[in-house]
Amino acid sequence: MSSTYRTAPARTVESNGVTYAYRELGPKGGVPVVFFVHLAATLDNWDPRIVDPIAANRHVITFDQPGVGASTGSVPGTIEEMAGDAYAFIRALGFDTVDVFSFSLGGMVAQALVVKHPELVRRLVLTGTGPKGGKDIDKVAGTTYYDILRATLTRSDPKEFLFFERDAAGKRAGKAFVERLKERTVDRDAEIGLGAFQAQLKAIKRWGHGAPDDLGAITQPTLIANGDHDRMVPTDLSHDLHRRIAGSQLVIYPGSGHGGIFQHHEEFAPVAVDFLGR
Repeated sequence: MSSTYRTAPARTVESNGVTYAYRELGPKGGVPVVFFVHLAATLDNWDPRIVDPIAANRHVITFDQPGVGASTGSVPGTIEEMAGDAYAFIRALGFDTVDVFSFSLGGMVAQALVVKHPELVRRLVLTGTGPKGGKDIDKVAGTTYYDILRATLTRSDPKEFLFFERDAAGKRAGKAFVERLKERTVDRDAEIGLGAFQAQLKAIKRWGHGAPDDLGAITQPTLIANGDHDRMVPTDLSHDLHRRIAGSQLVIYPGSGHGGIFQHHEEFAPVAVDFLGR
């Protein structure tokens, strides 16, 4: 098993007619940590400064949802269906208990998974995300398209605008993050297609308009983290999750946005490692 995400081998597994692309690293054995990725993201969008510290002592698995990256199939119309696909992927690997690390859209999918299959998840990390029916989640698409336009006009990566503040510190952090995503130079994943991206946005909008789930039923230890100025999935929604999930731990990083955990990876990675290792 690889010890770094940069060299983690690409693998596939089939379930219900879908071939899932995934990578794994770290020592095998025990409960694995499965990573649920964000909007428009593929296997190449995980920050190695988050993945590698967790994989130092844990079996880590990242995967592409159906219709995304190298996975076959198509993007479903709802978050709940995405959660069903995640469940199928995890069970296809033979696991009946996992820890979940999630970011943004992945955090919505993780919530839906825990609500439907609470027996599967032991510990839960929700970052840069919000609850079903949460205030202004339905505006994610508008913010996304606006920042894509701004990035195009400045020949920048959209994540520099979507994830980071536009002050000096945020600009430095954004460029450093984008460079870290390029550290893997071979066997890179296919980028998401436009149709799949639009389908994800529509699913997020439905999630925002949906009736709230009873998150009080979540009894798993839960770590919630975000920046203090998240424009994509407003930071208030992280506080909302914290109120709804009894006993949850909340970490908010100052001077940062949606990608606060990536900007403050040096502080956040040890927190995540400690939480998942308890």
